[in-house]
Amino acid sequence: MSVMKRREFITLLSSAATAWPLAARAQQPAMPVVGWLNGASPEGYAPYVAAFRQGLQQAGYVEGQNVAIEYRWAEGHYDRLTEQAADLMRRQITVIAAFSTPAALAAKTATSAIPIVFTTAEDPVKIGLVASLNRPGGNITGVTTLNVELAPKLLELLHEMVPTATVITLLINPANSVQAETATRGAQLAAQRLGLELHVLRASDEREFDAAFASSVQLRAGSHGEQLGALALRHAVPAVYPWHEAAAAGGLMSYGTNLTSLFRQVGVYTSRILKGEKPADLPVQQAVKLDLVINLKTTKALGPRRCSPAPTR
Repeated sequence: MSVMKRREFITLLSSAATAWPLAARAQQPAMPVVGWLNGASPEGYAPYVAAFRQGLQQAGYVEGQNVAIEYRWAEGHYDRLTEQAADLMRRQITVIAAFSTPAALAAKTATSAIPIVFTTAEDPVKIGLVASLNRPGGNITGVTTLNVELAPKLLELLHEMVPTATVITLLINPANSVQAETATRGAQLAAQRLGLELHVLRASDEREFDAAFASSVQLRAGSHGEQLGALALRHAVPAVYPWHEAAAAGGLMSYGTNLTSLFRQVGVYTSRILKGEKPADLPVQQAVKLDLVINLKTTKALGPRRCSPAPTR
């Protein structure tokens, strides 16, 4: 072999040695990306984000190490969810975790190919998310809660705790029209059965919350609604909620799904899809763990004339 050819051969070997590790690195699978789609705002959600990550970790997925999460928060503006879902599609995500009925519907509209794991307080079959609970079909599955179905039960609990109240207000979020309609219908039936007068108030953002509670005071009503425990205490309005955070913040009572458990379940299902399972093969789960929380400080503040002893269950 001539000197010139030897030099060319050595150069080719050197180039190949450099190219091989680059090619090997290029063939390594990219880190999967989970699209987080939520109609709420991130404030106060840290415990539930942590619970979702715990669900992922059960299958060995750790954010920033072997999985990435793209967060999208609509901050109560549900009309943003459609564009946020479309933006996640452009990010080439692996799976969408959609929290709330509006987020689930937006995700389903955005894609029929990318897997979706949802939460909803509605019947997912009735609102068209899945074909059935046992065999959801398509690219979507998730976890349902009982909170909308609990609207009559919440009203009954409030009536037991505040038996002197004959006028009840139901606070709903009109932006979430599907859930608002179901909760209103159930509460109206329960109010008729108990001989109570029910007023439906609507509030979808912070500017409307104060006005809604002020209206409750003018009606001399107990309040049945979502969240807003601090406002209930400020206005001295007995209020029951489906989330325990509201009772902790000053609401009289809460009875509903354990959200930490709910978000962990979504994380577990998301990890199973990342492992290769298909949403169509994962039955829709029903969150059946319910928490009853009574704020004794609020009970005392409202006084014995307004609140009877806590009901036994």
